[in-house]
Amino acid sequence: MLKNPTICFAHVAYQCGARWEARGAPHPFFEVRSLPELEARIGEADVLVVSGLWRNTLPAMAPKLRFVQSLSAGTDQYDRDVFRQRKIRLASAAGANAAAVSEHALSLLLGITRNLFTARDDQHRTHWSGMKSDFAVREDELAGKTAVVVGMGRIGGRLIRLLKALDMTVIGIRANPSAGKEGADEVHALSALPEILPRADAVLLVCPLTAETTGLINPRTLGEMKQGAILVNCARGKVVEEEALLAALESGQLSAAGLDVTVEEPLPTPSPLWSHPRVFLTPHTAGETRKYEDNVLDLMEENLRRLRAGQDLVNAVV
Repeated sequence: MLKNPTICFAHVAYQCGARWEARGAPHPFFEVRSLPELEARIGEADVLVVSGLWRNTLPAMAPKLRFVQSLSAGTDQYDRDVFRQRKIRLASAAGANAAAVSEHALSLLLGITRNLFTARDDQHRTHWSGMKSDFAVREDELAGKTAVVVGMGRIGGRLIRLLKALDMTVIGIRANPSAGKEGADEVHALSALPEILPRADAVLLVCPLTAETTGLINPRTLGEMKQGAILVNCARGKVVEEEALLAALESGQLSAAGLDVTVEEPLPTPSPLWSHPRVFLTPHTAGETRKYEDNVLDLMEENLRRLRAGQDLVNAVV
């Protein structure tokens, strides 16, 4: 199976083709940058490397397709039944962005506590704000504070270690607490989150989007958080109810939010998140580093080897 597969790399920006050529292009490939291009050429592909351009109608156009290597760790966009019906294998890119996303989540938290985003705005206004007497707007320290990390996969586990290096108390939340502490001071099930939230100075979301995590941060859970806490979302936009988030920021229940993801992406121009003074946005780029394509290609090559050998895939989904 797949002795010399034709690979289609499908993404609007990733440079998978160039990185594949740098490896000597061990298998033939082509690269597309848009959904119309993908739909026009998907029939040529034995292997598809894709994320945002995926549509569950594509397998019906792809009689040769046997394996999809997702470019993303999240796989909620893929209809499992479609893959099973067409006998197409699917693997996620879980772990490929563990370093990138954990560092990004920490960057958002540090940016908020050190007022780095405000300082950048002041720089562009040529405004020297100087020292602040008001504690409410003065820079803060993370040492000694408590962070709750929701999601303890490879991203969450690395994020916990980074937070511990800053002398924070870290409480982990995961579906199965018996799976390990990953260096956290405590680990609890998702059902325990309401009892844990009042202890958190910062809540960092790095969990997958599931039925249990959809709308996890809502008026009730926000109301249980410590007054003035910080929320960081590097998971999926739908984990947070945005209207409730804005209300919590307006009331002061939350002091700030760092968001790499939103419910609708790109974020619509009218959204109040764009201009809110205590919201710090990045455009879903937490995993976007110069190493990312090679990290995914490593996974793809290993999975192609395993498919030929009849072995279990790395990060198998279907």
